[in-house]
Amino acid sequence: MTPRTTHLDKGVAGAMSALSSAAKKGLGDPVLAELVMMRASQINACAFCLDMHVDVASENGETSKRIALLNSWEEAGEFFDERERAALALTEAITVLTDGFVPDEVYETAAKHFDEAELAHLIGLITVINSWNRLMVSRRIAPGGPAW
Repeated sequence: MTPRTTHLDKGVAGAMSALSSAAKKGLGDPVLAELVMMRASQINACAFCLDMHVDVASENGETSKRIALLNSWEEAGEFFDERERAALALTEAITVLTDGFVPDEVYETAAKHFDEAELAHLIGLITVINSWNRLMVSRRIAPGGPAW
């Protein structure tokens, strides 16, 4: 088996980091941003990103209970509010494009909870975490391993 590279071009990493920062800033809700990034990372089985975003979420005041329940957010009752649920549903729809598109009802629900600029930043955030997940999973970068 060919060893996997740990190399990631610094220009690519810098551009991805800038996109992540812009999307988070534009969304304006650091806890929600981390929930979205953790959920996509769960779906994509990206241990590196999940580990990192659990730490960042905790630093931003997220509770261990909600982090533990995130994988079952739809069944978690009152632990996640309607806005968070809309963002998590959109995260799942964009992350798993099995039908080739985001269902209208998922998009419309998100649009009720986010203004146009917030929605654009949320979609950008979901897109960039999926890209980060693919960069880490394809190279099998373990939690705490070298990102680049």
